[in-house]
Amino acid sequence: MIRERILVIGASGQIGVELTLALRKIYGNNNVVASDLREENELLKGTGPYVSIDVMNKEMLHVQVIRQNITQIYLLAAILSATGEKNPNLAWHLNMQGLLNVLDIAREEKIYKVYWPSSIAVFGPTSPKQNCPQQTIIEPTTVYGISKYAGEFWCNYYHQRYQVDVRSLRYPGLISYKSAPGGGTTDYAVEIYHEALEEKKYTCFLREDTYLPMMYMPDAIRATIELMEAPTADISIRTSYNVSAMSFSPKEISAAIKNYIPEFTISYEPDYRQSIADSWPQSIDDSVAGKDWGWKPEFDLNKMTKDMLENLRHP
Repeated sequence: MIRERILVIGASGQIGVELTLALRKIYGNNNVVASDLREENELLKGTGPYVSIDVMNKEMLHVQVIRQNITQIYLLAAILSATGEKNPNLAWHLNMQGLLNVLDIAREEKIYKVYWPSSIAVFGPTSPKQNCPQQTIIEPTTVYGISKYAGEFWCNYYHQRYQVDVRSLRYPGLISYKSAPGGGTTDYAVEIYHEALEEKKYTCFLREDTYLPMMYMPDAIRATIELMEAPTADISIRTSYNVSAMSFSPKEISAAIKNYIPEFTISYEPDYRQSIADSWPQSIDDSVAGKDWGWKPEFDLNKMTKDMLENLRHP
């Protein structure tokens, strides 16, 4: 059996922290190398190896892959939707070049598996709003969505042409109590829990009736690892799989919070992120992921809200 040596690039980010910890539980602390440009996240300190890597510096990355005997790479470094709109050129450059650097190194070094996340941001105003299917019209309107859609095809290309086993999920909005959100349009769904506990009130940057696909971080981490551990023969999608768990609006999440914090109030001041949210589907059909590798979410809105508030109250 192959002894895995896993490199997580972007390990100090919202997904990276929890994914690194989960992988270390499975493969052993020393076999999962965390890396980021940022300082090591507090939750990672003392749990395993950490190296400073800039994914844009291909030579430096290549050296580390060889030095650490890496067999799998999880590339999580990216500029997200809301942040990307402030600096489109940087978002495109980082999101594309980082991926191409990793795919090239994977091809040259015969890296066993690569994981790269896509996003519901690939969908645009012309995509179906309800139960958006795996194969559909995709015309993204944000630079983040454009970079993710282009990235999906690079992944597919490297698989078809060079047999790189690269796998991907289109994440919905991700909600976590462990790590801060990273500048996405769905960040309100994390902020609202913190504000509910600390201030008993929240001003939302989206309209009350804005439905978006969401997922609790434990489900997202499990989906990622289940996809990566699925037999190669079961993987039919080499662009990126739709995955989803729930869809809700700010009005619905505030009602769920009121079950636990009755005095909580919410107000609405939609900003530039509203038009980004309006361009995305309200719900996602992830039946292909269910059929291919058995994907099934565990958390709904109420179960997540209870867990979020308990963990934020008692860190």
